[in-house]
Amino acid sequence: MKPGTIRPFVFFLLLLSGFTPVILKAQYFAPKNYPQQYFQWPVGAKVGIAANFGELRPNHYHMGLDCKTDQRVNLPVYAAAEGYIARVKIDANGFGRSITINHPNGLSTLYAHLNDFYPALQQYIVQQQYRLQQWDITINIPENMFPVKKGDFIAYSGNTGGSQGPHLHFEVRDTESDKVLNPLLFGFPIPDAIAPDILRLAVYDRRKSVYEQTPKIYPLKKTNGVYRTAAPVLVNTDLVSFAITAYDRYTGSTNQNGIYSAVLYQDDVAVCGFEMDSISYDETRYLNAHVDYKTRSGGGPWLEFVSRLPGYINGIYKGETGAWLNTDSLHQMRIVVSDANGNSSTLEFSVKANAVEGNNNAVDNDPVFKPGFINVFENNRVSFYLPERLVYDSFHFRYREINPGNNSTIFQLHNTTVPLHGYFPIKIKADFPVNDTGRIIMKRFAGSKEDYKKAVYENGWYKASFREFGNFQLLVDSIPPTVTPIGFKDGMNMSKAGRIRFAVSDNCEDIKKFTGLLDGNWILFSNDKSRVFIYDFEEHCEPGAHELVIIAEDLAGNKTEKKYRFTR
Repeated sequence: MKPGTIRPFVFFLLLLSGFTPVILKAQYFAPKNYPQQYFQWPVGAKVGIAANFGELRPNHYHMGLDCKTDQRVNLPVYAAAEGYIARVKIDANGFGRSITINHPNGLSTLYAHLNDFYPALQQYIVQQQYRLQQWDITINIPENMFPVKKGDFIAYSGNTGGSQGPHLHFEVRDTESDKVLNPLLFGFPIPDAIAPDILRLAVYDRRKSVYEQTPKIYPLKKTNGVYRTAAPVLVNTDLVSFAITAYDRYTGSTNQNGIYSAVLYQDDVAVCGFEMDSISYDETRYLNAHVDYKTRSGGGPWLEFVSRLPGYINGIYKGETGAWLNTDSLHQMRIVVSDANGNSSTLEFSVKANAVEGNNNAVDNDPVFKPGFINVFENNRVSFYLPERLVYDSFHFRYREINPGNNSTIFQLHNTTVPLHGYFPIKIKADFPVNDTGRIIMKRFAGSKEDYKKAVYENGWYKASFREFGNFQLLVDSIPPTVTPIGFKDGMNMSKAGRIRFAVSDNCEDIKKFTGLLDGNWILFSNDKSRVFIYDFEEHCEPGAHELVIIAEDLAGNKTEKKYRFTR
């Protein structure tokens, strides 16, 4: 290699929101050929978004547009184009109540956090819920059953599922691959003449794990329309990466949305970058490899890497993953950040490698976990393995046992600054007498967060699966759930009421099953938010005297059954 040249760079982009550049898209990424104005705005409210595609969220990318609904519920939701309703899903979490429409051009649209569906569809879904005796369902619907035309009313907007406020979550998908496409590339009437804001630059020594260093942060100053560092970037390594924090805004809004793309240039040659488009739900957890997870989990800003970590498979990135510097050579760098409408901002800085330090990555005698490998840890108390695609970058695994006295041993498996891409099985041997193996729960906790899973007995070990490191402990759970009526009591006259509600709680969080029986027959209790279960009176509850039985079951199989009498 000639003096003064640089091998391809591995650069990490720190962006507080997530999107890649459109101006560079034509130069570095393949151009898009999505139909323009094929879809209409999907909700009867002033056109506006609270969040865009690719924004950074805990453990996932935001996978669509959050369309504003004037901070209200029950606004009309419309079919964005001709097609047929292909799927309806109802869930207490995630999308709440959602509709998917397949269109004849090979695309699908999804509408989420809905309240009731339009009457014919609502009636059909309730029939299926009663047939299956289950409220939370996924129903695939035959093509000829519910055809729609562009602009047809299909549902009312709401705030169901994991929504934090009234809005419509809207997605465009490739029907065959189920990849979610960036809706802002389809010509929706959202005015945007504002270029992204770039807040900071971060620098990493890529001879070390990103989880075992603290990046050096450089503040930026905007001069003559270009963002710059106050001085050259100096490093003591010949392998570096960069990142930025950035936001995007659209005309007339103060919301800090995600950027579309970011591309790194070395001496005017594009080296690497990412573009927020065409992401599947199998890939959305790669958000944890797209950002500096360690910095964020410690209360720091979102930092988006402009090049992929070794364990990020395919996805939004293009280009090289390593950046080599010649000692004492000054190199000119440029990062161009763009939104989906083609507005772009530029960050320019120079970088120089001084004397290269040795690799001080060793941490005691702890085992090294590596991406692309099956990583195993086991002793006579605890055992687990990580499948080969769970680790994004190498790190030294830390293990510790804690004896809390009268309770069972706590096994500390590393810490939560290192993310994992999926679930891994963990086995623990009980260190207390066990009389009922069916009541054993495995608890994972870190800080204020707790997770519980039913532990399955297997040849002297108890086994469960989790997708985060932390502290693990076996517990015996013999406490049944608590069922509390809300505004209702036994023997009450409910002739002037429209519904019955119950709050359900459990010492180990999750309720496995909730059942309501009216005069011995299953009835439809909804669970759109938290742990409140609601029965809206309908034709299955005629005027007169009734007996209502409520049964709640937790993860360990503990059950609570309560009977109430009322009249209508």
